Amino acid sequence: MSDTLTTIQSVQFLVLTPDGEKLKNERDFLDLIGEAMSQGVEWIIVPVERLEDDFFQLKTGLAGHVIQKFVTYRLRLVVLGDISRHVAESRALKAFVYETNHGIQVWFLTALQELDGRLKLMYQRGLLS
Repeated sequence: MSDTLTTIQSVQFLVLTPDGEKLKNERDFLDLIGEAMSQGVEWIIVPVERLEDDFFQLKTGLAGHVIQKFVTYRLRLVVLGDISRHVAESRALKAFVYETNHGIQVWFLTALQELDGRLKLMYQRGLLS
């Protein structure tokens, strides 16, 4: 199975497959950003299965660096899946997820239905165009 393009609420996403190679470092994420830009999409959905545990350990700095790259390149990231184990292990990660989920750049969501609802709400509030 390969990565695909899909449209949700009139927004086109690059959707990574859960069974692909893990994103281990900044270089992997920069390659992903390049792929999204070449496809002309501004949103990327990354299943949690594609992320190494280091991403969820904020002390490694990987998540912060990755998110900064997404901001710099004006792309949006959706981490999709259950991260409850990681959140339970780190109050800092819990706060980080809470804060990012209140913005429009990066979301940690458990299901595509949640993404659909969030996009509807953002459009209704005029936060997305």
